[in-house]
Amino acid sequence: MPHDRLRRAHLTFLRVLASAWLSCAALTVALRADDAHPPIEFNRDIRPILSENCFACHGPDPATRESGLRFDLEDAAKSELDSGDRAIVPGDLAASALIARVTSDEDDLRMPPPDAKKHLTKKQIDLLRRWIADGAKWQGHWAYEPIRRPPLADIAPSGIVRNDIAGSDIPPGTEPLGAIDRFILARLQREGLQPAPPADRVTLLRRLSFDLVGLPPTPAEVDAFLADDSPDAVERVVDRHLAAPQYGERMAVYWLDLVRYADSCGYHSDNDQPISPYRDYVIAAFNANMPFDQFTREQLAGDLLPNPTLAQRVATGYNRLNKTTEEGGAQAAEYIEKYAADRVRTTSGVWLGQTLGCAECHDHKYDPIGTRDFYSFAAFFADVRETGTYLGGRREPEIPVPTPIEQRRLDELQSQIAALDVRLSLPTAELKKIGETSAALRVRRDRLVAERTNLEKRLTRTMVTVSVKPREMRILPRGNWQDRTGPVVSSAFPESLAKFALSKTSSPPSPSSPPPETDRLTRLDLANWIVAPENPLPARVLANRLWKMFHGVGLSKQLDDIGVQGEWPTHPKLLDHLAAELLGRQHPAGEWNVKHLVRRLVSSRTYRQSSVPTQQMLGRDPLNRLVARQGRWRLDAETIRDNALATSGILSLRIGGRSVKPYQPAGYWQHLNFPTRTWKADVGENQYRRGLYTHWQRTYLHPSLLALDATPREECTAERPASNTPKAALALLNDPTYVEAARGLATRILREAPTTDKAGTDRIRHAWREVLSRQPTPAETQVVQRLLDEHTAHFRADPAAAQRLIAAGQSAAPADLPPTELAAWTSIARTLLNLQEATTRN
Repeated sequence: MPHDRLRRAHLTFLRVLASAWLSCAALTVALRADDAHPPIEFNRDIRPILSENCFACHGPDPATRESGLRFDLEDAAKSELDSGDRAIVPGDLAASALIARVTSDEDDLRMPPPDAKKHLTKKQIDLLRRWIADGAKWQGHWAYEPIRRPPLADIAPSGIVRNDIAGSDIPPGTEPLGAIDRFILARLQREGLQPAPPADRVTLLRRLSFDLVGLPPTPAEVDAFLADDSPDAVERVVDRHLAAPQYGERMAVYWLDLVRYADSCGYHSDNDQPISPYRDYVIAAFNANMPFDQFTREQLAGDLLPNPTLAQRVATGYNRLNKTTEEGGAQAAEYIEKYAADRVRTTSGVWLGQTLGCAECHDHKYDPIGTRDFYSFAAFFADVRETGTYLGGRREPEIPVPTPIEQRRLDELQSQIAALDVRLSLPTAELKKIGETSAALRVRRDRLVAERTNLEKRLTRTMVTVSVKPREMRILPRGNWQDRTGPVVSSAFPESLAKFALSKTSSPPSPSSPPPETDRLTRLDLANWIVAPENPLPARVLANRLWKMFHGVGLSKQLDDIGVQGEWPTHPKLLDHLAAELLGRQHPAGEWNVKHLVRRLVSSRTYRQSSVPTQQMLGRDPLNRLVARQGRWRLDAETIRDNALATSGILSLRIGGRSVKPYQPAGYWQHLNFPTRTWKADVGENQYRRGLYTHWQRTYLHPSLLALDATPREECTAERPASNTPKAALALLNDPTYVEAARGLATRILREAPTTDKAGTDRIRHAWREVLSRQPTPAETQVVQRLLDEHTAHFRADPAAAQRLIAAGQSAAPADLPPTELAAWTSIARTLLNLQEATTRN
């Protein structure tokens, strides 16, 4: 009976194949003669189909591979199978079993099989047919291809392409002009779309301010920009923002999401951990425009550099940002493996845009990454000194990090103590000659030593990396930490990516024979390999993420995965152009110059477009992937907070320092145990610091940040989710931070815009301009006037309600302003700060 079923299945397959041959032969001729179809691009059109629908059973993982067929490699996909068939025969649809299978009506022959719950569309099948008929041309995965600066795109004559590097430090003539705009415009012209007109100047200034420093422009800055009709007015605004210390804070927010920076350990009791100096290091690095390759080396291996500086040691806190535990019953060996896996996921995600974490328990289902690659990558970090469980709130190794003022005082104390030591070493007779006694000197010395000791106790501490003898690293079968039967591995680059290695590390160690310890590849070797010019991944990943920061979506939308499951870029040549710009080979701006690329991006005409779509744009490109207009999105949680505090005049612009605790609802931490804790809001200036300095509790993220989609930073996050829920509006209306900010804005309105107009329209215009940088329309003024009248009447009827409203926050309400009037204008300020225009980057 089994033989009969097999024979019937075989005959059915032959009938299907014969039928397919007749139709495919005719179709082959038709497809070759059809010039209406655009050329097939394997990476864009074919690989996504194969990856999504075929790789699970015919991909890199040998454990799930069926029939000896794999579609992730060209030779394997086109070779003869054990059955004698060939899945893909270039130019021959009839002989290509792939076409027969995806078009079969028989459940036992059709691919993907019914139980896979996947189905190819008619368009996808037509693409496969055309591709094979045209010769089945293959390409290496786009992200792994070498970066070469592409020629500028050809465009039809137009006057809209501008010099997108004007005003930068690049001499004219050394770089093609308008490169970014040319690549975008060329695609728009092919699609029959027109780019949006330039944004109005107020919108552009607000866009630049929020994008580059995360703060709104002041009315004075708006006036100055509107009055500046010089051709380089925009470039000068860009340069001013890039030179501002707030630029580093704005850039740090995104980086801290990537590296999962937090002030708590994450697991179990989620205890505090000392790490804030690392955040300040990141801010300083972006402000100093530290080359990205140096930025990479210092974080991964700053302790392995010759004579590392304090800042370089602080940078190695990156390796300590993984979640840890203080649970008494935790198995230390289990958590050591968790920490190792965390570092693999994060490092590969931050710098390579690869999902190595998928290979912890089995070979990757889509990318050419094996389990051996995962554990060999983890072995780079096997020398990091750590323990599986921590006790007493300490996370050794830690070091003290004095501020410049503290360091000066420590130096002074040390100098004075040393001078006293010299005097105390003198004979008693000598001391008498100079009128001093040893007893008095010792009292002075003891006093200075006590001051030094007390100062050292108050210094901020931070976790750092200290290299020790590497622990043994084994492949854990199925990721089971208790199964130690897997082979020992040494540090090595992923096999499929090792071709990017420099000459020093171009030959990865043989898996079967780990190299002597003296030849072991270190974290510094890993950092050098990551930023090697031959490695195309980091530059493409960083360029794509920078584009996202300034346009709302990446050229490749999948920011955390540019592997096989990632998206083919909408503008691949533009992405390579930007990546080549970052690498900076033989370029006056230098290598890995982040500010240079940021300047180019925000100086382009493409960046300056209006974000208002036309009906044609919405119909043809509703998601704006062709970049015919600028993007619009809600500001990040931290920026919304900073915007409210800045507009109210109470924002502290102090850079760096320990994390702070703004207002938080009582009882929010009631289930945070071992030990139980109570949130104590900071007082004074610390209450009004920028959002990125907020204490980041992983399991109980500050509720206002959480409501506005900030990430708890338990994992590497390349893109925050975007939600639109009532919680966000309620947080902005009722969080004491925003109520106090609204009262501060109301105070400014009443003091800075005294009016002789009984209706108060002068003040309404003043308030509108403070919040939105523009004048209100007559209709907007009328709406606010009605609201003001209603709230004024309400608070006059209920003075106690007015007192309760203006009492929000720690700062006292001004005694010289009538409470009912201040409360009414506080309501107006709350309303304006909650307008979509106030919380949206346009």
